[in-house]
Amino acid sequence: SQQGCDPFAQTQRSKLQHRRARINQQINKEMRMRAGAENLFRATSNHKVKETVALELSYVNSNLQLLKEELEELNSSMDVYQNDSESISVPMIPLGLKETKELDLLVPLKDFICEHYGEEGVLFEKEIKEFMELRQAMRTPSRNEAGLELLMEYYNQLYFLDSRFFPPTKTLGVFFHWYDSLTGVPSHQRALAFEKGSVLFNLAALHTQIGARQDRASLPGLNQAIDAFQKAAGAFNYLKENFSNAPSLDMSAASLTMLVRLMVAQVQECVFEKMTLLRAQNDFLARLQLAQEAARVEDVYSLVHQTMSQPHVKDYVPFSWTTMVQVKSEHFKALSHYFAAIALCDCPAPSDAELLEQEKVFLQFHVTMPEGPSLCVLLQDPEERRKLGKAHLKKAIMKHEEAMRIHGLCKILRKMDILQEVLSFAHKRSLSKYSEIDHEEDFFETGEAPDIHPKTHQKPEIKSPNFSQVKVTDLFHRLGPLSVFSAKNKWYPARRVHLMRGENGFGFTLRGDSPVLIAGVIPGGCAAEAGLKEGDYIISVNGKDCKWSKHAEVVQLLKSTGKEGVDIGVITLQGSECPKAVDRKAAGMSSGSGMLKSNKENNRKSLMNSKSASTLLVWSKKSKRSKKSTYSGVPFTTVGDNEAMY
Repeated sequence: SQQGCDPFAQTQRSKLQHRRARINQQINKEMRMRAGAENLFRATSNHKVKETVALELSYVNSNLQLLKEELEELNSSMDVYQNDSESISVPMIPLGLKETKELDLLVPLKDFICEHYGEEGVLFEKEIKEFMELRQAMRTPSRNEAGLELLMEYYNQLYFLDSRFFPPTKTLGVFFHWYDSLTGVPSHQRALAFEKGSVLFNLAALHTQIGARQDRASLPGLNQAIDAFQKAAGAFNYLKENFSNAPSLDMSAASLTMLVRLMVAQVQECVFEKMTLLRAQNDFLARLQLAQEAARVEDVYSLVHQTMSQPHVKDYVPFSWTTMVQVKSEHFKALSHYFAAIALCDCPAPSDAELLEQEKVFLQFHVTMPEGPSLCVLLQDPEERRKLGKAHLKKAIMKHEEAMRIHGLCKILRKMDILQEVLSFAHKRSLSKYSEIDHEEDFFETGEAPDIHPKTHQKPEIKSPNFSQVKVTDLFHRLGPLSVFSAKNKWYPARRVHLMRGENGFGFTLRGDSPVLIAGVIPGGCAAEAGLKEGDYIISVNGKDCKWSKHAEVVQLLKSTGKEGVDIGVITLQGSECPKAVDRKAAGMSSGSGMLKSNKENNRKSLMNSKSASTLLVWSKKSKRSKKSTYSGVPFTTVGDNEAMY
């Protein structure tokens, strides 16, 4: 049935829309000011002017940050406002995506194709435009699985771009511009690694947004939120381990460590919510377990708060984040004491059969032993249970009040009614329990309750990105197999050789596929006369491109030539004149670039994505083992495996 529209909601929504539009106008104005200031900053060599402009830039950026936070606030209130579930979920922290400037690669790539590959750059315009369209689309991914796949696809495509167009010794000369996700400060680098790292950051950020949007009042929503935050933690962690020297603060090791920990804490909070949802927590042990889960959430949030308070992170992280994390830490500490009190006061004393197990669990429940009678007496005496329960509630109430006090210090959080509501509900619940168990004739001084030992039944996982789940084909595959036709290889200009077939064939042995290699040349044979050399690659036969051709196809083309002979196009790799070249090629399929700490990232990808890599590795083993293809006195009839004489 269609639901009618609430007219009040309509006016609320239009109010939100107006406020949103106003903020967006202000953001655009600040962005224009920023662009002007940036240009001046680059153009001037005057130190004094530079300082003034830098000051203005930081002022504009902090303004932008405030506007973005205000917008984020509106959006989060909007999200809540559209959430159908009855119960209220505590807000989570999502990250904004890094923005980037448009990039025109048409001329640089065409020039490189012409200079390095000796091909007409204009013939590859379609591929270059396709790549640029993919980059354009990746700037605004949708907040769902399709958006994640788009970022993965672009990231995987960058592996090919790197192998084809970024030699180890020089850059393409284009700058990759990205803005810091938290402050909006621009950075640029020529290294493709900066582009890769930024895309990876956005993959993580998109996971955080998907996680924060889930309806956590239902089990499927909770599981999706857990999955999203675990994947976000994995992507931030992967970025930290594989890329270094990033020019922007959001990708510094300190920031990434903080973000990984924040995501882990958000997972742990979801695990706690999952327990409260799954258990009808009325038995003693289940309530103790909830108290320990809450203590665990408090533990991880206080670690995040420490990390956020460190020198390089403190001035950079939004105040609302630091406050939220601190509020959650206090809130969950209060909850751990509340559930401990409920376990003691609302559950009946154990029967003799239950006593042993309860005693065992209770022995490891507190960080330090509570004062007073032995556990056995405590658990069986309702009055002793009430006394300890009361001490736990007293501590819970103190912590609730602390959480509410910190919450009140942050203007942005004060506007978040939901968080306020959750905190005050928990506070009232503890207060009413306290007044319920408080007897007027109590003359004992309520003691200090020991803290609860943190423990979880589901440890958060840091799930690394699985790049192979999105298959991509090399857009520039027409340039030829990557094993040979890559940015790091150099070759002499292609040669056209006219070859006649002699009585004993052409006089060479061939090996491998795509491209086929001339493995040996018989001295005095037709091939030797025509100037073919061992180590040449056949790239065309009678004008037909053979870069990708299989062994059998090339042989077929050669055999079908008549008396008039055959035109063969070959190239020789520079440095392949020495026999070790093939081994060297196999050793490193990919080069590092500016920002990469190591080649871990590239090598893994090269073996995953490039068929030619694996065949190349096979070749290098063969070249060590079978010397039969050379002509140092070994008769040509015994040709090594995978080779044939023609």
